[in-house]
Amino acid sequence: MSQLLHPTAFRDPAVRDVGVAKTEANIGGILLDLGKISPSDAERVIKLQKEKGMRFGEAAQALGLVTEADIEQVLAHQFDYPYLRPGQGGFSSELVAAYRPFSAQVEMLRGIRSQLMLRWFANGRKALAIASVEEDDGVSLLAANLAIVFSQLGEKTLLVDTNLRHPHQHRIFNVQERHGLSDVLVERADRSVINKVEPFVDLSVLTAGTLPPNPQELLNRASFARLNQQVAQDFDVVLYDVPAFSTGADALAVGTQAGGVLLVARKNKTRLSQINAAADQFGRFGADVIGSVLLED
Repeated sequence: MSQLLHPTAFRDPAVRDVGVAKTEANIGGILLDLGKISPSDAERVIKLQKEKGMRFGEAAQALGLVTEADIEQVLAHQFDYPYLRPGQGGFSSELVAAYRPFSAQVEMLRGIRSQLMLRWFANGRKALAIASVEEDDGVSLLAANLAIVFSQLGEKTLLVDTNLRHPHQHRIFNVQERHGLSDVLVERADRSVINKVEPFVDLSVLTAGTLPPNPQELLNRASFARLNQQVAQDFDVVLYDVPAFSTGADALAVGTQAGGVLLVARKNKTRLSQINAAADQFGRFGADVIGSVLLED
């Protein structure tokens, strides 16, 4: 089993510099359109830009007219790379991929995304279970943030909350909990209950739905296998937020249908023996453990 991540990362300044170089001619116009600067401000910026040989964004920042966050918003707008300003959308502030897309954390998430694209999704596979070894290992937030970065890549992405005991995605994405996965599995609802997440045009979420008394049995039904096949036809990437392996066999049921599992562990909490035991069990049920993510506190 290979490890995908995770020491402390650093922000690569090239991420921003490349974008500025490509969009230099348009940054001023976008700043004007967004109301960040006035026409008279633009003249001051252009003057300083010529005097100092600076880029437009750098000159505007030097004059105190815009912030680095403003420049990042412009670049995201230019490259059709959606992200949110703090508080926008009402989502969990821990969705770093939505609110802090240029942070070191999100650079690491993109690194995981790249490895998953090469190791798993590039081979025609559509579904992946993201499972924690123990409860409270941060799997739901990791799954949510990964779903966002996949959608930002232009992959039509579906995030499914299969934790039918203690679901989290409806709170993370501020979705009013009503019908969801459990209701689809017992045919009380259809796939129209899948929620599109704005402004991430390529991201959808299927919440857990009504909490059933028999989650393990529901996830082992043929209806879950059918749903897995159906959503694979509609989406490029399907990520399953899976209950902790230590809480029961729910994770095994989902991992078997997905075919592949990304294991999530917590530094200084999860023991190597626990990771190996989980990987062994998934393997026995026919699910490939393609890697592990070690999260830091």
